Amino acid sequence: MVGNEVGPAQRAEAGVFRGGRLIAERESVLHSWCTQSQWDAPTVVGGEGARLRLADGRSILDMSSLAECSNLGHQHPRLVAAIRAQAERLCFVTNAWGAEPRAELAARLLELSGFHGGRVFFTLGGADANEHAIKIVRQALGRPRGVVIARDRSYHGATYLAMALSGDTRSRAQVDPDALGVSHVEPPYAYRCPYGSTSEAECGERAAAAVEERILRFGADRVAAVIMEPNAGSNGIVAAASYWPALRSRTSRHGVVLIADEVMSAFGRCGEWFAWQRYGEAGRPDAMTLAKGLTGAAVPLGAVVLSRELAARLDDVVLATGLTYCGHPLSCAAGVAALAAYEEERLIERSRELGARLRREVERLAERHRVIGDVRGGHGLFVVVELVADRATREPLAPWPETPAALRRLLAEAMEQGVSFGSRGNLLFLAPPLVVEERDLADALALLDRLLGRCFPGLSDGPTA
Repeated sequence: MVGNEVGPAQRAEAGVFRGGRLIAERESVLHSWCTQSQWDAPTVVGGEGARLRLADGRSILDMSSLAECSNLGHQHPRLVAAIRAQAERLCFVTNAWGAEPRAELAARLLELSGFHGGRVFFTLGGADANEHAIKIVRQALGRPRGVVIARDRSYHGATYLAMALSGDTRSRAQVDPDALGVSHVEPPYAYRCPYGSTSEAECGERAAAAVEERILRFGADRVAAVIMEPNAGSNGIVAAASYWPALRSRTSRHGVVLIADEVMSAFGRCGEWFAWQRYGEAGRPDAMTLAKGLTGAAVPLGAVVLSRELAARLDDVVLATGLTYCGHPLSCAAGVAALAAYEEERLIERSRELGARLRREVERLAERHRVIGDVRGGHGLFVVVELVADRATREPLAPWPETPAALRRLLAEAMEQGVSFGSRGNLLFLAPPLVVEERDLADALALLDRLLGRCFPGLSDGPTA
């Protein structure tokens, strides 16, 4: 996931009062992806739309949808009402029994994706959706140790298999991909193309060809699946339009299952219900994984959606996996409400329109700030900004994935002025909730304009006041 940097000047003590004494959260909770002694973030007590309300009374504009998951904003009334109504009716029943919201949500996902005749396996989140997708596909194909091809600079979660799938610096020291049957290829990173291409389209084609070469090296009958993100994730890489259709074509040629990790890119984040739909049937995977925006992050839920062909292979065998809470009624009720909100509020279309406008505005910022080396995305409300020390040479501000001191300062000053930007390494992620007010979006960009000038004075001709 993409983190949000918080500076000490605006931090409020996080915790609760018990017996007149503040029980500090940093003394009692382990927080992910950070040094525990350095964690000291403000406490969020509420929210509305694209804004979070802090314990100290401040309102913060959320320009990252937290971890690119609060697509519907915070405390969306439709989600709150659906969770409340389901809790009054039925809080929980295991997956061994039927549950109305589970059946309804599965049917809607198959309808929206066009996976007619397929099936849905519900999980608790994105990591276990990816892990279960591999387990299920391996079982369906009868290849329990079949090779899975993934790519570097990707992120699929923090369970051991998900970390093995991830070509992420945070995972390499903790897991051996080879031991779990995972093989990585270089990513379609056109700005710094690992295949030596200066053409974005050619870089995409070569990246897809590299996957085919890896399939041939192992032999298609030994490969269980290829799992890739069809659009940007926490890696900040947005592949050329040529990439995904070429990948689909090459995997189909060899009868290899293609899994689209849509955990971050689905539900309007990239301008479609599912990012692969941008390419029509030429981009249809054999399976896809979902989470985050599936419930607008109101409650935890993930899903593996299988094609009719894959699902049929499981009809007469025991599915060798399970979760106590898979298809939890409260979560599925929230999912049904979330899909209705996206549809009735036309948020998929809104994201597409606002995303294109957001990209244009950021490209205008790049004309004034030489620290902006590349602007990517904009198919929906997901724009990635790569900052550089030298635009001509594309020299990064710091080695990946280190965050440069000047960028840390920018993030801290933005928080002081009431805006939370997402970042990782040299990257800024502009991914507000799909319900963000246009005025708030404009104000956030104006603030970013000023802060780029102030924090990178030698690389900017923009305003600093």
